[in-house]
Amino acid sequence: MSQGRILLVDDSVDLVDNLGEILEDEGYKVLRATSCATARARAAEGFDVALVDLRLPDGDGTELAAELHQASPGAEVVLLTGFASVESAAAAIRAGACAYLVKPCAVPELLLTVGQALRQVRLQAEREELARRAQLAEKLAAVGRLTAGLSHEIRNPLNAAALQLSVLERRVRKLPEDGQAALLEPLVLVRDEIRRLDQTLQDFLLFSRPRELVRRPVPLEALLRKVADLLSGDAEARLVQLVVVEVVPGTPAAAADEDVLRQVLLNLILNALDVSPRGGQVQLQGRAVEDGVELVVADEGPGIPPEVRDRLFEPFFTTKPNGTGLGLAIVHSLVDQHGGRVWADRGETGGAAFHIRLPRA
Repeated sequence: MSQGRILLVDDSVDLVDNLGEILEDEGYKVLRATSCATARARAAEGFDVALVDLRLPDGDGTELAAELHQASPGAEVVLLTGFASVESAAAAIRAGACAYLVKPCAVPELLLTVGQALRQVRLQAEREELARRAQLAEKLAAVGRLTAGLSHEIRNPLNAAALQLSVLERRVRKLPEDGQAALLEPLVLVRDEIRRLDQTLQDFLLFSRPRELVRRPVPLEALLRKVADLLSGDAEARLVQLVVVEVVPGTPAAAADEDVLRQVLLNLILNALDVSPRGGQVQLQGRAVEDGVELVVADEGPGIPPEVRDRLFEPFFTTKPNGTGLGLAIVHSLVDQHGGRVWADRGETGGAAFHIRLPRA
């Protein structure tokens, strides 16, 4: 597994090869470039730290460093120079560089500087993720407060409407059969809409009245196979294959409420089936990770656009024409209640992959 992506920019091919070999031996993925033009093209592939020479054949290294820093604000830049001076240090600061190295640099100094830059990148990413999660938690809490106040106001008239509709339907069915059809058709439509509203209200109530969790050890593979069996009919109807990837023997169980966790998985898998092409596959995986266990639902659909990814778990945000925008928000709320986290990224097959990280039993 790569320790990070390093963009290495210097007009000396030999130096680029030498430094690149050292960094690759340490587990880094190295993107090589010998000019500003090549560096811009390689930077588009994504990088964590850029090592940029001050003097390049087609431009100034400080200008390129500032450009790279602006294009990838989450990354760090280290300038390379053949001459240490106050001017070169000032140039590094102006370019937004976190450090600069004097060529030829010693291997320990190179690795130390790159390691420190990567730590800054990861700390910044963690801060942004914490801020995003705090903002999302505030929105979920606001929905909960709103729902608690409105639930009775909505449920009472909804129940009354459903009751009167049931009475009306029974009266219609007592009429001559030849006149029932025209009257029953709109009644059935209204009944279905009331049920849909009731389900939407139930979704809201999950925010305001989260159920008490009953935590027990939940074996991952048994859980995944149980959920796959429940949704096998839905998968067949969509001509999509639902596959449980075998869990490595000895993988610890999750510390979770099995009923709640099953609800989370059902929601994610149904979404995956909806976006999967005919003949496609939805994979369910379970594995041990350093800080717990992880469940993954991966599909072969169109994936998640970057501009949508950060808003996926916001309440009321949806890309579906008839969606309420509550499904993934509920998933987030239930996983968070377990002390876990959920996120989405690009899967190995090009579609979306949803990850659920939970404490182990």
